[in-house]
Amino acid sequence: MTATKWLFLIALAGHLLCGVCDCWMTYLPNGRFKFDQMKDNEKLSRVFEGMPPRNAILSMLLGCLAMCMMFFGYLALALWMRPISAIHANLMLLAVGVIFTFGIAHHVLCGVPEWLYVRLGRTEAARQVITELFRKTSVTMFVCYAGFLLFGAVLFAAVVSGLTPLPEWACVFNTTLLMLALMPTRVGGSGNWAGALMFLGLLIVF
Repeated sequence: MTATKWLFLIALAGHLLCGVCDCWMTYLPNGRFKFDQMKDNEKLSRVFEGMPPRNAILSMLLGCLAMCMMFFGYLALALWMRPISAIHANLMLLAVGVIFTFGIAHHVLCGVPEWLYVRLGRTEAARQVITELFRKTSVTMFVCYAGFLLFGAVLFAAVVSGLTPLPEWACVFNTTLLMLALMPTRVGGSGNWAGALMFLGLLIVF
């Protein structure tokens, strides 16, 4: 197996691990966490009742490890693109930088509010604190997803146009497209399941 495929395999494992971490923060003992619950402390407290604080800690720490693993696969794709098109490769490298600087911060800043809320006793005051924290740091989420959108768009354009040696139908192995396809299912960690599917597909066609 080539070095590129090994990096794809590491990224696939990273996406799966990150998806599990996302589920730890989404599927709680009393149901699924939804952002609109942050407006009502009664609903928020009910869904977080019985959640072990260590879940949020594990999600943050293992999520950072997972994103470091994912980084290698996206970097490998950008470097693979360089001999084909320097412009496409540079755009993909820019996206990689954006995804993994803002993405790691976003993953941590999703776990901290959950940990704080549970440790502060799930009170109304705690809800106000975590809501303010999430609102003021949500830019990390938007910038991270903008990076994924840029990376996916550039990769899709290169493959579907026939610029790369991959078959044009391989354009479906794209995090952005697969994420959009999974969104209607509302499954937790859909972005990471999409990324895992992309690297699984690329392992087959490369």
